[in-house]
Amino acid sequence: MALSKNKITFTWSLSFILFLLISPMFFGPLIALLNPEFFEGAGDTFLSLGSTLFVARNLAIGFAFIFAIYLRSASMLFILIFVRLITDLIDFPAFQIFRESPLFGQIIIFTALCYLPAFFGLRILWKEIKNP
Repeated sequence: MALSKNKITFTWSLSFILFLLISPMFFGPLIALLNPEFFEGAGDTFLSLGSTLFVARNLAIGFAFIFAIYLRSASMLFILIFVRLITDLIDFPAFQIFRESPLFGQIIIFTALCYLPAFFGLRILWKEIKNP
């Protein structure tokens, strides 16, 4: 219970990492809701079940991140980043299987915007959890 009482301070690097990890959870669903053709293809004006689940999943974890930031809980943020990393590790092959997206672009996007910020965020938060 002592870990939950420790409040973290947000350095610029942790704040930037959290921005990189959290912003797609709101921008992606916003694009999906405002322009369903972007996700579904030309001519589709409504979201499919898969896109609706994408919107719900990202909004739920995005609000969980905001709640963890509000509580300034390092352990909760660590768990959320870890879960998000696992989700992104599953999403990358799914994008390659179900969409005809360029492989090189996907590698750059997932590495720069998903994997590296998650690894650095986990490292910073692990240090914060171990050394209160």
